[in-house]
Amino acid sequence: MADVVVVGSANVDLVLPVQRIPRPGETVLASGLTRGPGGKGANQAVASARAGASTAFVAALGADDGGALLREALDGVDLSLVQTVDQPTGTAIITVDADGENAITVAPSANATLRLTPEARAALGEAKIVLSQLEIPFGTVQAAAEASRYFILNAAPAAELSDELLGHVDLLVVNETEAEAVAGAKLSALLDRVPAAVVTLGAEGAVILTRSADEVRVPAVRVEVVDTTAAGDTFCGVLAATLAATSTTASDLTNAVRRATVAASLSVQTAGAIPSVPHGDVIDARCAEVYL
Repeated sequence: MADVVVVGSANVDLVLPVQRIPRPGETVLASGLTRGPGGKGANQAVASARAGASTAFVAALGADDGGALLREALDGVDLSLVQTVDQPTGTAIITVDADGENAITVAPSANATLRLTPEARAALGEAKIVLSQLEIPFGTVQAAAEASRYFILNAAPAAELSDELLGHVDLLVVNETEAEAVAGAKLSALLDRVPAAVVTLGAEGAVILTRSADEVRVPAVRVEVVDTTAAGDTFCGVLAATLAATSTTASDLTNAVRRATVAASLSVQTAGAIPSVPHGDVIDARCAEVYL
């Protein structure tokens, strides 16, 4: 079975490059339109596989051209647990401004139907790492957490989370906005709810919080940003893959966050979601340069 199982969403991304993201009530003109594969779960599964982990994906796709597009894009990922449902494949509309920042609106569609099959539950129980996000039903996330040996939750999009769910989370990965939704403005308060957390801080890097060790800061890798789409997903997938290949101790978590940070910096230099996810050899070569 796979070392990493990702339970999550898969979307067709409609990407609109704009000079700036429109304000409420405003219309702006895009300089083009591209259609490609994406979705937090799909992005993270590809990132894990490209980073070197045997990776399976639990998701729901429609029996449409969007589903076919995603299946083809998920090369290297075990798709035997992907369900085909009587709903259109999920769609994300992504506006990307001249600085590479984005705004995303998602129509979940097939993603909203995702439930765990007995086969999926068995795969989760055998995996070293299970990774999930919040673009699928909370009940499915809860069930995945309960079935896992080591569960990473990327709590995105931002949402209030129950103690019942967080009680099964081994590692929480959030940005500052998502962290505030979980535990308020004080980052250290996350440890009142989960045993370990990684908070990504954009250009400021990331901070690692664990109950068993001191806070660790991992600096960002400075690059020219083209498109931030899937940077966080790349981070999460590479983090999961690296932990699966090493361990979940505090020292290995720090090294995994460093590798994930480098991978995210590589992803923002290329437009698109899945097309921007780097391969393991590229990540490791860049790590050797950054962490001499």
